[in-house]
Amino acid sequence: MSKITASKFSKWFKQTLTKISPKLNTWVIYLIKFKKPINLKRPKTLDEKIQWLKLNTYFNNPLVTQCADKYAVRKYVEQCGCGEILNELYGVYDRVEEIPWDTLPNQFVIKWNFGCGQNLIVFDKTKLDIDDAIQKLNEWYKTKDTFYLPYSEMQYKDIPPKLVCEKLIETKDGGLPVDYKLYCFSGRPDCVLICTGRDSSGNGAKYYFFDKNWNLKRYNKTGKEAPIDFTLPKPDGIEKVFEYAAKLTKPFPFVRADFYLEYGKCYFGELTFTPLAGFDTNRLPETQLLFGDMVKIDK
Repeated sequence: MSKITASKFSKWFKQTLTKISPKLNTWVIYLIKFKKPINLKRPKTLDEKIQWLKLNTYFNNPLVTQCADKYAVRKYVEQCGCGEILNELYGVYDRVEEIPWDTLPNQFVIKWNFGCGQNLIVFDKTKLDIDDAIQKLNEWYKTKDTFYLPYSEMQYKDIPPKLVCEKLIETKDGGLPVDYKLYCFSGRPDCVLICTGRDSSGNGAKYYFFDKNWNLKRYNKTGKEAPIDFTLPKPDGIEKVFEYAAKLTKPFPFVRADFYLEYGKCYFGELTFTPLAGFDTNRLPETQLLFGDMVKIDK
């Protein structure tokens, strides 16, 4: 069996399991990923508790569905008194055919509100192949009814599809902004995860955790292996990012709050309830337990 065929079969198999039982699919994938059964009766690790929340507290939860929606979450951010960190919105469309390509600025980003990594990033509209862009957006649209199925991420199931067009956040080097991912527990952001060295294909990426005071936290394999004096430049305004994260994440036992920070200005990215679908094998076992202890679930 070729790798492509095996991948398609694996995806079909997981989708089918979710249709039968999201809990069954979660149990099977966890066993494959971690080489041990998941404990959903008495979850202890972060990923066990993420799966428990996914199947219980966050299942069919209107607020979670709203906040997983990359467009509807904007209203939630405004209701939390944080509207100033929303990126400039150029337009929202129900169909690809509604996009006014001629009137859009030279730089912009278009994304479906239900997807992950499905971003059309335009640095120079004069060089954009619009027909190719339309085809790509339509291909992504076809995943709207199945996006949540492979890992039973039920918070995406009932999101009405929308195309969101926003301003491209400018950086000093003309590239893509750094993504600051804050791990938050009932409104308490513990640390921020930063990605470095990632190219356009996603290769070469390394992830490091830092606390609010910008101390390296050796929470994952990359951090554990870093030199004793390793650090990264502390960005201006990171304290403000932690303050915004605290305001936005109070209702949720666990959620990752993602932000951008350029020229000292904070931009809201998204709220991620199931990072890596709750199957992060790069996190150290002791970190799994440490984070898990921070997640207070109500059974």
